Amino acid sequence: MSGLSLPLLIVVFGAAAAAIWVAGVHLSDAVDVLDERLHLGSALGGTILLAVATNLPEIAITASAALQHAVGVAVGNILGGVAIQTVVLVALDAFGVRPKRPLTYQAASLTLVLEAALVIGVLVVTVMGTQLPDHLYYLRMTPSAVLILILWIVGMLLLSRAQHGLPWHDAGEPPDGQQPPKGHSQKTKEAQAGSTTRAALTFAAAAVATLVAGVVLERSGEQIAGHIGLSGVLFGATVLAAATALPELSTGLTSTKMGDYQLAMSDIFGGNAFLPVLFVLADLLSGRAVLPQAHDTDIYLTGLGALLTSVYAVGLIFRPARNIARVGWDSLAVVLLYAVGIAGLVALAN
Repeated sequence: MSGLSLPLLIVVFGAAAAAIWVAGVHLSDAVDVLDERLHLGSALGGTILLAVATNLPEIAITASAALQHAVGVAVGNILGGVAIQTVVLVALDAFGVRPKRPLTYQAASLTLVLEAALVIGVLVVTVMGTQLPDHLYYLRMTPSAVLILILWIVGMLLLSRAQHGLPWHDAGEPPDGQQPPKGHSQKTKEAQAGSTTRAALTFAAAAVATLVAGVVLERSGEQIAGHIGLSGVLFGATVLAAATALPELSTGLTSTKMGDYQLAMSDIFGGNAFLPVLFVLADLLSGRAVLPQAHDTDIYLTGLGALLTSVYAVGLIFRPARNIARVGWDSLAVVLLYAVGIAGLVALAN
């Protein structure tokens, strides 16, 4: 794509982003149908399947960068996605919640707080892994990447157990929160869907489209950043990260419009917890230790992602009942912190 003009590159980038949006909607619907038909269990199988599906653009970009030994791109793509995908919850709060109460008020659940804690825990291990020497590399993997994978698996098992009940009043569910159970939108989609084979084919086609569009996004985005003189770090953390977060936005809006607010937040937290697991893939494909190659900006973005996640964890516990400018105070705080964080990123990158 190096020979394309800037206007044409923007068209290509926009087309790839649109393809990811459309494919994301079909991916979400197909995952919900397969989850119900194959009895995967929304707490484990469905969560993992949707986390992988909605992060296919990041998977494609990470794999492409690792194979080209561009480990800096791989690290930035993984760690830059967490913060912007958390900001997606602001959009869901503003445009997806029909009752005039904030998203965290409607979705409040101790299980979601546990998911937020898992995201923060995985990100903390990621930061620790950046400080290890790069010669700690065995069987094409680093100890930090393996620990991230183990932590994620243990977290998924604990969340699966939490779905069957917690030793709290009403199993950690507030008395006036979301009335239908988490995942009720999946049953609605399954009842309206066609055959299981059709759902599986839809999932496969949407997955392929998302993968291809993800690679096109990365290649065209890199060229656009060069044309407009924007640093690769800043472009990757803002425009490119926002484009690759479109599947989370589309699936989240689908869930919130059906009143399944807990599922919408769970999908975001689940995807964010899964992103650092991609360091295992990056290690295997690049043939070198990837995390120790992280730059200051990557570590900075990891901290920003953890900070934004902690704000929503607090919001889920305190449950703000009033909106400020169409969103809860937690979403407003996330927007302000993200804006300040990007300003700091610009200063750090320069």
